[in-house]
Amino acid sequence: MFEDDDARDYQVVINDEEQYSIWPVGRELPPGWRAQGPAGTKAICLSHIDELWVDMRPRSLRLSTAEDTVARSAGRMSVRGPA
Repeated sequence: MFEDDDARDYQVVINDEEQYSIWPVGRELPPGWRAQGPAGTKAICLSHIDELWVDMRPRSLRLSTAEDTVARSAGRMSVRGPA
C-alpha cells in the first residue's frame, strides 16, 4: 500500500482488537483505528510495534482463550479436587 522506501512520516495506530499498524501522518485514520505511540519514519514506527506486539492474536481471541483455560482448569478442579 505504501512504498518501502518513501520519506513520509507515519503514525503508529491500534484498533479495538489491539492490532497495530502504521498510517501516514496527516491522513484521516480509518474507522476503528486510533493513534497509539510515536510518529516518525516507517522504521521507527515498525520498531515500536515490533517491541509491543508480541501476541499477534486479536484481543477477542486472547480473551476467549484465557476464559477457556480458566473454565477447563475449574472443571478439572471440580473433578479431581484441589491439588
